[in-house]
Amino acid sequence: MSRGSTAFHNGMAAEDIAARQYIAQGAVELARRWKTKEGEIDLVVRLDEKIIFVEVKARKTLNLAAGSITVKQQQRLLNCAHEYLAKYADLNADCRFDLAMVDRQGQCEVLENILAG
Repeated sequence: MSRGSTAFHNGMAAEDIAARQYIAQGAVELARRWKTKEGEIDLVVRLDEKIIFVEVKARKTLNLAAGSITVKQQQRLLNCAHEYLAKYADLNADCRFDLAMVDRQGQCEVLENILAG
């Protein structure tokens, strides 16, 4: 398997792990790998009345994952979320932006409110 293929499959597995964690808390999955011309949102869920936009990062350790989201990625996430809300919800909807970090052992930790939305 090529390095790119491995990274793709690791990313998909990490998204599955993150989605299961949100669902276990009572969330409903609204979208996965939602694409716009701006980029992609890894996961969109609704928990109670809040829409949560999730950037999933899979790395060797949780600390490496925590440090792997760039300012450019944060801006992309915000732009994509704006487009999602305009199309499927309301621009004034209650929402938040999370970072779901997944390590090689499949452990997932979520940092809530990574952006001021």
